[in-house]
Amino acid sequence: MSIIITVSNQKGGVGKTTTAAALASGIILVGKKVLGIDLDPQGNLGFCLGADGNHPYSVLDVLKGAVPVQEAVCHTESCDLLISDITLSSSGLETVPSSREYILKNAIAPIMNDYDYIIIDTPPALNLLTVNAYSVSDHLIIPLASDILSLVGLTQLKETIESVRDTFNPALNVLGILLTKYNRRTLLSQDVLEMAGQLAVQIGTRVFDTKIRNGVAIAEAPAHGRVFSPITRGLRQ
Repeated sequence: MSIIITVSNQKGGVGKTTTAAALASGIILVGKKVLGIDLDPQGNLGFCLGADGNHPYSVLDVLKGAVPVQEAVCHTESCDLLISDITLSSSGLETVPSSREYILKNAIAPIMNDYDYIIIDTPPALNLLTVNAYSVSDHLIIPLASDILSLVGLTQLKETIESVRDTFNPALNVLGILLTKYNRRTLLSQDVLEMAGQLAVQIGTRVFDTKIRNGVAIAEAPAHGRVFSPITRGLRQ
């Protein structure tokens, strides 16, 4: 059975996709088989990991039951992917009469034993797609930009996590909070680190020892089809 890890934060611009791509790449480097699932209508995870832009099927086709999940998987040099595009923003999944929170879980069930890890990138929103990701996941990683507004969003995310644990997935584990855009020389980053630690205790997790600083190379990597995996060190710490 796959270990399923979702990367999530309802605030945009905190590094969710970069984190998901780096995590997938780092796991691949240690010889594990990975499936990436892009639940963000922007479709950036597939771009970062080298998906074919002409691939005929997206994750929405799987969620709607239009094609079997095996046919929708896009194979790349690095890993397998269920890609996304803008049509996911108006998916219509809200109209499903029952078990809407388990659509993703049921859709990928036929291939869950085919991979060591499944990495899910989520949209910058706490919507039905996000809840579906939480409902199927074993673990959650929360990228958090080193600013005050991100901390405000983390409080809302905490409530969603607690709700999912109470209703759909009691075993959901938050692996940790990953600070991004971190500059240890600024008082703001130090303040965010302290407050993030307090919130981490409230949701039964921790702030990873590894912090992701701003860097031009990381920003340029997707354009060259390259991703970095610094957070895999944090997962081992």
